[in-house]
Amino acid sequence: MELFFTILVGLVVLLACLHVYFPYFLHDCQNIWTGLRVRSQRLRFRRDNYTVLDCFLDRVKTQPAKTFIAFEGKTYSFLDVDRQSNRVARALKSHGCLSQGDTVALFLGNEPQFVWIWLGLAKIGCAAAMLNYNIRSKSLLQCFSCCKATVLIAGAELKGAVEEVLPTLREQNVSVFILGAECDTAGIETLGDKIERASDEPLSPDLRSKVRMESPAVYIYTSGTTGLPKAAMVPQFKIWGATFFLALAGVTSKDVIYINLPLYHSAGLMIGVAGAIERGITIVLRRKFSASQFWEDCRKYNVTVIQYIGEIMRYLCNSPKKDNDRDHKVRLAVGNGIRADVWKDFVNRFGSISIKEMYAATEGNMSFWNYVGKIGETGLLVSKITNLTPFVGYANNPEQTEKKRLRNVFQKGDLYFNSGDLLRFDRENFIYFQDRVGDTFRWKGENVATSEVADALTMLDFVEEANVYGVQVPGHEGRIGMAALILKEEKQLDCSSVFGHVANHLPAYGWPRFIRIQKSLQLTGTFKPIKSQLVREGFDPALIKDPLYFLDQRQMAYVLMTQEIYKSIISGTTKL
Repeated sequence: MELFFTILVGLVVLLACLHVYFPYFLHDCQNIWTGLRVRSQRLRFRRDNYTVLDCFLDRVKTQPAKTFIAFEGKTYSFLDVDRQSNRVARALKSHGCLSQGDTVALFLGNEPQFVWIWLGLAKIGCAAAMLNYNIRSKSLLQCFSCCKATVLIAGAELKGAVEEVLPTLREQNVSVFILGAECDTAGIETLGDKIERASDEPLSPDLRSKVRMESPAVYIYTSGTTGLPKAAMVPQFKIWGATFFLALAGVTSKDVIYINLPLYHSAGLMIGVAGAIERGITIVLRRKFSASQFWEDCRKYNVTVIQYIGEIMRYLCNSPKKDNDRDHKVRLAVGNGIRADVWKDFVNRFGSISIKEMYAATEGNMSFWNYVGKIGETGLLVSKITNLTPFVGYANNPEQTEKKRLRNVFQKGDLYFNSGDLLRFDRENFIYFQDRVGDTFRWKGENVATSEVADALTMLDFVEEANVYGVQVPGHEGRIGMAALILKEEKQLDCSSVFGHVANHLPAYGWPRFIRIQKSLQLTGTFKPIKSQLVREGFDPALIKDPLYFLDQRQMAYVLMTQEIYKSIISGTTKL
């Protein structure tokens, strides 16, 4: 009895010491165990050449009637999506002359067809390039060309954007399809009618017999630090790596996940949709995020898991409070970029939702996972490139790929991936994302390359030079675009034409919301524009003597910036 009491006291003391000196010990043990199981499964899949498509087909066999996608009042079972993807595969193979190894660019918004077109392409061994539906003109052509796609599939609502670049696509012998039953534009074929007429019978696995874990699965576009968007080639094995975030977060087969992030991004497609396939769960899909409808959707569809980026959580916290804010079944939120103050506000208002924060980059070879849920010195994050943690690089862009490689970092001959992100550690060695390095800023959840915006502005015949940067606005995540312009001699700023130009050449999140007219640009010794002082000065007309303009979307023009407009923006009355 005395020995038992001694052992019991020892265990109590040990647990007390662990709680004081190692407060996250049990969390660590649980995560290590889950991680080992996930890693073992991932290695087995890689060895057996078991793709996400194979996993989907197994789900069709084991749970054919279970709802896979719920969208705008309609539901589609795993079997429904399987049959639709069979039709897509047959229609494209017949009318698109596709064979395994080809790449098809998808220019679509969030809708069920996005999912079954992606799966249909996988069934015939083709990779899918996920184009951002906000891009236009030069950026659209760049994104299409760098993945060497032979076919473009666009949503019916994006017909106008396709027509702008159609002459170039026709010169390159690209087959262009639009999701609809009718189209009177020469050079664009309809696809919706062809899919409906195609058989939904299963396809032979021989059509994808050459697909391996190293084969391209999708191309996801990243703005990087400079220039136009670049295509990050995501091989089959890397999609598996993204799917396991949901498993690590504790998502089970009984959960329902709500996805309103764009499917052209890795978070929505790879973590959300592919992760749902791995877990065998139902997706509630929405075209775009809506703060007013968010919780209504969650209640309507019994959502238990939500995906987020920091901006989404802030929008939800800023929405009008309601008596039923806690009337929902959401238990888990998975995402990245939430500020500590927003995290606290979110939990206090909407209930004890477990928030699992991650850090990852589409083209990167490392990730971090805040499995504890815990609300230092800043440094550049680099990750060693090895056979186990490879850096594939950007499609057909060796110059930008090499810029991401750092050689001889800690010892001669080593090789590291440059994330371009600044992170810091706290006293407990938790890691926090701080900012991006290089000429980018983040707005509305998207990376904006300053050089792309500057290139678009200098196309105007009255602009001599453009210096683009991001400025902070109180109450908003990230930074909003601003441009300092030098006008050509004896030229004036044409406020209406500037708006029309940026609207045609840039996605909405990349539009410079403020323009500052300067007589000259301050340059570094290597003739690069200096942005730091401009960033500090912001857009306050009381501090800046240069002419300032604000993009007024109601007037579809840039208007002279006044103190009244400034106060309206700072107070949040004017929405950005």
